[in-house]
Amino acid sequence: MIIEHVVVHIAEGRTIEFEQSLKQAFPIITSAPGCHGAEARRQLEDESTYLMLIKWDSLTDHMDFRKSDLFAKWKDLTWTFYDRPAEVSHFYLPFLSHE
Repeated sequence: MIIEHVVVHIAEGRTIEFEQSLKQAFPIITSAPGCHGAEARRQLEDESTYLMLIKWDSLTDHMDFRKSDLFAKWKDLTWTFYDRPAEVSHFYLPFLSHE
């Protein structure tokens, strides 16, 4: 399993709209084959910056999603709010855990 780490910067004055759009967008992405959940967190220091974490079975599943009609729907709901391109990276899960 991997986790997709996405940092997005939302255009000024559009954070409430973005958060509302995520309520529609997250069910789309989580319905994709190989997706096991998604979450978003707003940064404390800059409230227009969000971290999204999306769990995938594999990088291939994520890349297949990006070629799908589901991705087009996701993009229509979310990308319009971005102030600049999203910063995307992928991490193995879990490497080390302690609670």
